[in-house]
Amino acid sequence: MIGPLLISLYVFVLAIFIGFEVIAKVPPLLHTPLMSGSNAISGITIVGALISAGSGHTGVSAFLGFTAVIFATINVVGGFLVTDRMLEMFKKGKK
Repeated sequence: MIGPLLISLYVFVLAIFIGFEVIAKVPPLLHTPLMSGSNAISGITIVGALISAGSGHTGVSAFLGFTAVIFATINVVGGFLVTDRMLEMFKKGKK
């Protein structure tokens, strides 16, 4: 019987391959708008990471949850900064 850790590792490796293929197919012109749309997904990641960090099961899960909160927060803030910069490019200049 296959253990849960092996199944989780299998799903993780498949997600890496699928994610790479999906991102590689996106043209550069669409990358920034899609990145701004993915901020909602990172927001959901922050909620899941907070639940993991605060569950108190083990020290490892708390550490991994805390690390996930940090990385997801960096991703959300960076996405909003890139989106704001992109939107500034489309504003008409003041005369």
